[in-house]
Amino acid sequence: MRNRCACLARIVVTVLAPMALATAGFPAASMGEAVVRIGVLNDGSGPYSDLSGRRSVAAAELAVEDFAAASPGGAPPFRVEILYGDHQNKPDVGAEIVRRWVDTEDVLAVVDVPNTSVALAVNEIMRDRDRVFLGSSVASSDLTGPKCAATTVQWTFDTWALAHANGSRIVAGGGDRWFFLTADYAFGHALERDATAVVQENGGKVLGSVRHPLGTSDFSSFLVQAQGSGANIIGLANAGTDAVTVIKQAREFGILNDGRSLAGLLVFLSDVHSLGLEAAQGLRLTEAFYWDLNDRTRDWSRRFADRVGGTMPTMNHAGVYSSILAYLGAVAAVGPDAGGTRVVDRMKESSIDDPLFGPVTIRSDGRAVHAMYQFRVKAPDQSTGPWDYYALESTIPMEQAFRPLAEGGCPLAK
Repeated sequence: MRNRCACLARIVVTVLAPMALATAGFPAASMGEAVVRIGVLNDGSGPYSDLSGRRSVAAAELAVEDFAAASPGGAPPFRVEILYGDHQNKPDVGAEIVRRWVDTEDVLAVVDVPNTSVALAVNEIMRDRDRVFLGSSVASSDLTGPKCAATTVQWTFDTWALAHANGSRIVAGGGDRWFFLTADYAFGHALERDATAVVQENGGKVLGSVRHPLGTSDFSSFLVQAQGSGANIIGLANAGTDAVTVIKQAREFGILNDGRSLAGLLVFLSDVHSLGLEAAQGLRLTEAFYWDLNDRTRDWSRRFADRVGGTMPTMNHAGVYSSILAYLGAVAAVGPDAGGTRVVDRMKESSIDDPLFGPVTIRSDGRAVHAMYQFRVKAPDQSTGPWDYYALESTIPMEQAFRPLAEGGCPLAK
């Protein structure tokens, strides 16, 4: 593992609790030294902590180190500091952290932010302050639709991409009667909305839905409603521990008998790891990244795993890394004093060949467009070792993976 303290783009890992700020790692920047501060904001201990959480800081560190190594002479043109905040899945907490970061710490960019309700609040703050929001773990397609901003880039995935990849394939395979179990906040609502449109466009029917609180531990009553609806597909418009819990309980209660199946619309590698292959085998899912796709993804993922104790990255961790790497390249081109709009404009002008996502184009609506992948979870006897969970079934080209620019309702679209 590379010595973090020897990196010329010095990293300050700053942990921001709701009421306190603690700094460790490096001394403060010297007088006159250009500093670019990036805040990693996510769920540190709740239902989304495994798919992002503290490991996102490791992904951010790797991005800063690789940016430094690629700079002329290995010397980056400015100092980079990474701060961390736990939004606790509460928009008011996330907004408070970001306002303090921007107004007091002069943070220029915020990255990650799983939980759409928090992300939409952050989006408004960063737009108003002309700072950059790298929504690398934000699901709702509204972020590059009616809520788009000139300072925002949505990097990894969104509800439109997930719904179209999964929904159309399932309906074509005979899963034409749906019932949704939906997380009752902006993300779940957007995913159900986008998946419903796909099901209906492909000739299927939605027979009903039920909404559950974030962090639900008992899905039995919701599953009974789904079972009684006559649906042959139970669509999971949720993620993280909610998705893991409902998949486990559906199997335990025998809900998946009689030809009924689950459609996990947003399932992460960390979820499959938690479920185990015995329970997760056969699940079909769509992701933007998998550690074992090619030599570049394998090399980076092993570096990441070495840093975090052996855990392979999710697509969210990959999104943190790649979006920061692209952001820092744009800042190097236009200067740290350029406003957020100018930096994002530079990102949109750039031709990006990302180490993890391959060719990436950032559209005028802020959507980072790249290939997506459809996987099947392997059976236990098909896995050759730790973290060997996915079999690639198909690749969705970047031109088809995301919502057409003209259909999103973004006033910036052109």
